[in-house]
Amino acid sequence: MRLSESMTAYRCVRMIVTDCLALSDRRFVHGRVTVLLCSLFLSVVAAPHLSLAQSPAAQPKKAAQPKKDAATAKKETGGEAATLQLPADGKDGRELLLRNFRPQSKLKVAETLLQHAKYSVVDVHTHFHYRLRGNEQALADFVAVMDRNQIAVCASLDGKLGTQLTDHCKFLRAKYQDRFVIFANVDWVGDGDTDDPSTWACHRSGFGQRTADQLSEAVKTDGISGLKVFKRFGLKYRNPDGSLIEIDDVRWDPIWKRCGELGIPVIIHTADPAAFFDPIDATNERWEELSRHPDWSFYGDDFPSRQELLAARNRVIAKHSGTQFIGAHIANSSEDLSSVSKWLDTYPNLWIEPASRIAELGRQPFTSREFLIKYADRLLFGTDGPQPETRLRLYWRFFETHDQSFPYSEKVPPPQGFWQIHGVKLPDAVLKKLYYENAARLIPGVAQRVAIFEKQRRLTSPTQQSANNE
Repeated sequence: MRLSESMTAYRCVRMIVTDCLALSDRRFVHGRVTVLLCSLFLSVVAAPHLSLAQSPAAQPKKAAQPKKDAATAKKETGGEAATLQLPADGKDGRELLLRNFRPQSKLKVAETLLQHAKYSVVDVHTHFHYRLRGNEQALADFVAVMDRNQIAVCASLDGKLGTQLTDHCKFLRAKYQDRFVIFANVDWVGDGDTDDPSTWACHRSGFGQRTADQLSEAVKTDGISGLKVFKRFGLKYRNPDGSLIEIDDVRWDPIWKRCGELGIPVIIHTADPAAFFDPIDATNERWEELSRHPDWSFYGDDFPSRQELLAARNRVIAKHSGTQFIGAHIANSSEDLSSVSKWLDTYPNLWIEPASRIAELGRQPFTSREFLIKYADRLLFGTDGPQPETRLRLYWRFFETHDQSFPYSEKVPPPQGFWQIHGVKLPDAVLKKLYYENAARLIPGVAQRVAIFEKQRRLTSPTQQSANNE
């Protein structure tokens, strides 16, 4: 293959790669396969003739040629210089793959490495069924993490109505009755065929009322403390005709109403980060994350817009003013706190929690601090855990210190954007409301468990308890 032919092939392959990376939704998966095949072509066929990864010793010797300037090189290669060099490791002037970008900050700033929260904590957003899968040793290990970090209570949101709820209650309460409360989930599919929505339980007459009655029984028998609604509600679950189930469909009204009558809150995850609804292209600030999880993209005509989803959720909150709703992940609009402020002002039955969103809050610390203080009476604490202890300590550092430019996650690369965060150092009165006071007055079963935890800590380690509260 001559150089001119190699350059033509190179330009064609690069166009294919660019187009594939712009593909959205499920097509992106196929696009990534094409990218891999094209990369293989570059490395095996075109690379030797473009000197992309070929060692100097392997190249045929040529007579010395006068050095050409960029303009001349560009002209001779049809308008584009062959700049791609493999391996793309960023060394010696070569290109660098974004997924391999590992910048090390040279800032020298104060570090406050907290070992635990300042006050008792209630984590209202955890997933002990889906994360631990019945592993008793893993549960014991995490309870030890809770003890070290002063987490009094966790709310596990994984109690799908039926046998999963029963088994999950047994798993958490066998040894740790006073450390967990459990939220139920709606079983939309029931005994239907997962691949055939027309057979799903939720499409049968009277489903809403039957589910409401199941919730009443679960409160009475299993002592559940709330209802969790996952993001698949609005983004994945479908009607028999193939359309997506609508969040504000009147068929579900009996469920929301019954939660209000039972005095249990509904924590609802609606939509996802704003970037997940944008094209996966060079302007998407979460490109690296979406390249690893293309199924997290909701861009395109197959899905409602993010605005439509959030508006439908808000209509449910407005309609059921007697029911308390917790907007998971800062009501899934942590990029736009002005909108969340309007919602909190409009809907007095809306609460928020920051699970997996300190990455967003921490890059706007002045706005976040003002927001968190203003709405202190509507804040709850959540992590999307159980999380590694390193991650928990980053939460304490974010809420309790003025530290600058520190990571929001222990993962490399950071999972939700290539940036660092800054602490907001909330006043003690706000910290107490965030960490446990608001949860104790909102969620059944929390107040007495926090009281038990604090009493035990005073009895077992009065000196440490005093130090924690200084």
